[in-house]
Amino acid sequence: MDMHTVVVGTSGTTAEDVVAVARGGARVELAGEALAAVAAARRVIDDLAAKPEPVYGVSTGFGALAVRHISPDLRAQLQRNIVRSHAAGMGPRVEREVVRGLMFLRLKTLASGHTGVRPVVVEAMAALLNAGITPVVHEYGSLGCSGDLAPLSHCALALMGEGEAEGPDGEVRPAAELLAAHGIEPVELREKEGLALLNGTDGMLGMLVMACADLARLYTVADVTAALSLEALLGTDRVLAPELHAIRPHPGQAASADNMLRVLDGSGLTGHHQDDAPRVQDAYSIRCAPQVAGAGRDTLAHARLVADRELASAVDNPVVLPDGRVESNGNFHGAPVAYVLDFLAVAAADLASIAERRTDRLLDKNRSHGLPPFLAGDPGVDSGLMIAQYTQAALVSELKRLAVPASVDSIPSSAMQEDHVSMGWSAARKLRTVVDNLTRVLAIELVAAARAVELREGLVPAPATRAVLAAVRAAGVEGPGGDRYLAPDLAAAEAFVRSGKLAEAVESVTGPLA
Repeated sequence: MDMHTVVVGTSGTTAEDVVAVARGGARVELAGEALAAVAAARRVIDDLAAKPEPVYGVSTGFGALAVRHISPDLRAQLQRNIVRSHAAGMGPRVEREVVRGLMFLRLKTLASGHTGVRPVVVEAMAALLNAGITPVVHEYGSLGCSGDLAPLSHCALALMGEGEAEGPDGEVRPAAELLAAHGIEPVELREKEGLALLNGTDGMLGMLVMACADLARLYTVADVTAALSLEALLGTDRVLAPELHAIRPHPGQAASADNMLRVLDGSGLTGHHQDDAPRVQDAYSIRCAPQVAGAGRDTLAHARLVADRELASAVDNPVVLPDGRVESNGNFHGAPVAYVLDFLAVAAADLASIAERRTDRLLDKNRSHGLPPFLAGDPGVDSGLMIAQYTQAALVSELKRLAVPASVDSIPSSAMQEDHVSMGWSAARKLRTVVDNLTRVLAIELVAAARAVELREGLVPAPATRAVLAAVRAAGVEGPGGDRYLAPDLAAAEAFVRSGKLAEAVESVTGPLA
């Protein structure tokens, strides 16, 4: 099989496949078993549609309008109408990777054989992804229950050949033109299909999966920058000893401490002091770095567990069960996903907060143990990294605001039929900003710690630290000296952290880190 092809079967998908399709443009292929299961479930729906008894989503209206029985001659119009009316998003477009992730995850549920759509619907969704056609989806419109209705409706609208979409060239055009250009027939929806296309947690789940991938990288970055700050402040690495962390056996804490210890292996700076009264203990932001980052790592592990369960789920209402029953349910509620999206925002904000405290310590001559004020070349004439810390503080302040959970809010909708909603989409949207801002905060700590280590003349940093210094300078971040236009340095550091090259530089010496 081509490494750039993701095969969708009946049993869900993996986080790696979501990222490959959403970000990497991987091709999607439908397994034969999936198409067979889809066809079998459709036969159940067709049988129910032929009966006089009303069945929700098949021969009734939706939400608070489910009391009306819809005659056979109006059911195709019913399915078109639900898509058109629910495509009611507003605000800026969301990112291409989010829409691709959302579409792929809806395809995953459609392919499960539990939704009752026809094979042609599943094939058309896969064709849309493979053609690089990305429907225009807006920032606002989802309450996270019944799933991400408005965002999914905008995707379903494109499948019908309506609305707007972005082509593989990045140009936004009418969806009908893009489908025609790629030889994709617009889908004429039948019973149950409109509902099945838009009743799921796919947007918030896709964003959770991508955030988990990003945060896993950033937690490693945070261990590296914390280790560099410890080294620059002549701190002790004895607090990182594995036997200390074994007596408080949180796995994330042990992993972070081990990362830091490996980065600092062979350092000539740790444990040194510039006066006759050596510190008995380092400050909390140094000494407790593994505890804070480790708690975040454990939160991330829980979030991944929830994501994996969702990735193995078929989220729709009603669903076709293996014994042929079609049952209504509440599995579309976004609470499980919304909670962990909020948990991750809290942990990331706190990780940024402790990183900012270390940066501030590096810049304060009263607490930096012999470093020049603000790491300036000529303090007084030069301001050094003074305002870089201001920027970092502004980012951390915003992160604290973004850590306020979205999932505790609920505004009833659909005439009180949907009287408790998850707000999971909102939790996911703010987490994306959290990830971006955490990246910037850690980049600023890296700039400060790297400069501080280089200012410790006569002391030799650890081999891994030297590898980081070489890589960050090669990335365009300048070292100590007089004041200069600082924003480009910070932007280069952010790009360096975002690219994964910081971890690569360290691991060239240490081997793989957690």
